[in-house]
Amino acid sequence: MVVDSVGATGATPATTGASSAGSSGKSAIAGLTSDFETFIKLLTTQAKYQDPLEPLDSTEYASQLAQFSMVEQQVKTNDSLEAMVAGMLSRAGLSGQADSLAAWIGRDIRAAAPVSYTGTAVEIAPKPTQTADKAQLVVKSLNGTEVQRLDIPVSRNTFMWTGGGLGHGDYTFHVESFKSGKLEASSQAEVYGRVNEAQIDGELIKLVLSTGQTINSSDVTAMRAG
Repeated sequence: MVVDSVGATGATPATTGASSAGSSGKSAIAGLTSDFETFIKLLTTQAKYQDPLEPLDSTEYASQLAQFSMVEQQVKTNDSLEAMVAGMLSRAGLSGQADSLAAWIGRDIRAAAPVSYTGTAVEIAPKPTQTADKAQLVVKSLNGTEVQRLDIPVSRNTFMWTGGGLGHGDYTFHVESFKSGKLEASSQAEVYGRVNEAQIDGELIKLVLSTGQTINSSDVTAMRAG
């Protein structure tokens, strides 16, 4: 079993704004609309000022009209799709929440949650009491059975737990603080996990972590860029 101490990890608040995908879509539509209007002006000017002795070739004119029709149809299609998506989000009660979901994806979050250990080291954020002179990490199975106990530094710096011979499975982590040989406090340790998916469940946002666990966003105590 190897427990390596790493530096204290600061939390970076999440910033929520318009998603890049949404902004790109709106910019594309705006650009297409602008091109459409410019095309109309050019076509009208061309027809107005053409040389009566050398009128515009009918084939070329028909080709330009066909392009005009295609651009017009594309603008209408984009408008229809945008209205359709907005309507679906509104009916599902998701309007304005898509950006919130996207803000979670790929973030490292910290929460007091179980971990599905698959052999990858788990970053643990302990919180021993300030008066403790000794601290231990207690690893438990989900039914509450203690399966491992390790001495750890009396510090709130995060450290990596590498399994120490335990097999793959679901575990919770607890930190026990001792003072002069007596147990002062025991609390569930918080762990870091990468958010792979964000879901809306009623009024809650559920986060699916890379460890396989699903937690409520309200349980998150810290966040940092992944």
